[in-house]
Amino acid sequence: MRALVVEDDRQLAAIIREGLEEEHIETVIAADAREGLDRALAGTYDVIVLDVLLPGGSGFDICATLRARHCTTPILMLTARDAVDDRVRGLEVGADDYLTKPFAFRELLARIRALARRRPALVPAEHRVADLVVDLQRRTVRRGGTAVTLTTKEFALLEFFVLHESLVVDRAAITAHVWDENHDPFTNVLEVLIRRLRRKIDDDFEPKLIHTLRGAGYRFGV
Repeated sequence: MRALVVEDDRQLAAIIREGLEEEHIETVIAADAREGLDRALAGTYDVIVLDVLLPGGSGFDICATLRARHCTTPILMLTARDAVDDRVRGLEVGADDYLTKPFAFRELLARIRALARRRPALVPAEHRVADLVVDLQRRTVRRGGTAVTLTTKEFALLEFFVLHESLVVDRAAITAHVWDENHDPFTNVLEVLIRRLRRKIDDDFEPKLIHTLRGAGYRFGV
């Protein structure tokens, strides 16, 4: 399981990360609204935890933007105990649940797990782009009716592309998904991986699906 936690209180964020990772939940932390939105759009998560009050914006803004961009990842809002209006607003802009501060970690963990169990029903398992069919749950790929065998990294790259179909994505966003946020996006490892994926799903087929946009990144789709 993978969670994004957008929380500007560094001590609380560290406690949450330590607790979740002890439960084998990979945890990515963002400390402000801009970083939170960027990471939410760039990565693939089972649950997003959003604080309401953040430097540079609010959890409401992030939630509304994600829903407007058709992000279906379950969202848990963190609100002040007496802020009833905040809880109502969070649900109105698309949050799936809320938790009031201060909270017990075991309740946070239980709510995250409950939301993550809903993830398969929210996100279609099978994605079709032209004659490419990718099943994210069974981790199978077919192009033109032919089965394609991918390595773990190749599938992670393809998963990122299909989840961001038609969007321009930069190198840093791709490498953060395929490797992690500490991977150097300026090495040529990404180009090697993209060449390998192209050979398997693009070179012998039409239309081409992986498009290089010089100076901007890549776009996946027809």
